[in-house]
Amino acid sequence: MGGLSMEHPWAFAFGLLGNVISFSSLLAPIPTFYRIFKSKSTEGFQSVPYVVALFSAMLWIFYALVKTGEGLLISINAAGCVIETVYIVMYLVYAPRKAKIFTAKIVVLLNIAGFGLIFLLTLFAFHGETRVVTLGWICVGFSVCVFVAPLSIIGRVIKTKSVEYMPFTLSLTLTLSAIVWFLYGLLIKDKYVALPNILGFTFGVIQMVLYVFYMNKTPMASQVKEGKEAWKAPAEDHVVVINVGKADKSSCAEVRPVTEMAGAVDVPRRCAAEAAAPGQQVMAVDFARSVEVV
Repeated sequence: MGGLSMEHPWAFAFGLLGNVISFSSLLAPIPTFYRIFKSKSTEGFQSVPYVVALFSAMLWIFYALVKTGEGLLISINAAGCVIETVYIVMYLVYAPRKAKIFTAKIVVLLNIAGFGLIFLLTLFAFHGETRVVTLGWICVGFSVCVFVAPLSIIGRVIKTKSVEYMPFTLSLTLTLSAIVWFLYGLLIKDKYVALPNILGFTFGVIQMVLYVFYMNKTPMASQVKEGKEAWKAPAEDHVVVINVGKADKSSCAEVRPVTEMAGAVDVPRRCAAEAAAPGQQVMAVDFARSVEVV
């Protein structure tokens, strides 16, 4: 059953290919963290996916060690532990104080206390094949959590109609990785490896379909932001307040810049009262906000 055994050449081939694809997936967030490094800010990115991915990798290493003969599982998950740890450390360096505290809490609760509890329980409460089965189902559960994590990104894409935070290449890589690891689990007859990758394949396909559907719908979020920034200007250059009075009370009808209106504290209350009377209108025209982004 061992993935490294040449008695199962196809299993070895798929396991090796899975290592290569999964390793490239682990490197996918590098542009994100380079952006964080350059800006010295986490810019609203969340640490939870990386903490959960680290925990999942730790569990798979433990499972592979208990089962024995699963060198291909150990190699990729060991790489995952190192890379995810680097991501989390970088996040802690540049995150705001509140995000740092939250990240530190979930690392302590999940990766230290949670893993320690699972380690002790499975080591002393279960023996033989029962230990492997128990660990296998635990690994399946948390692998599902890793695959479900992109649901927040899927929701964001649907809500904003922007695929800026869901690169197609990453979705394709994750889908291919799920297919390869499913076949590997199938060939070595390990349902705990195969099952979660069915879900991974499903979510990967959904992400790619959404990307194709939304990629030309609207500009990227950053482009929209830049467009808005380009139209920003001092309020007094764009906004006028038009107080339209009745024809016989035109002395109260004035057009002034906002800055002048703000300082005109001596305007008679009679004009305000008349402006609120039936047939009167108060209009604020903001040309900066009238631009429609198509």
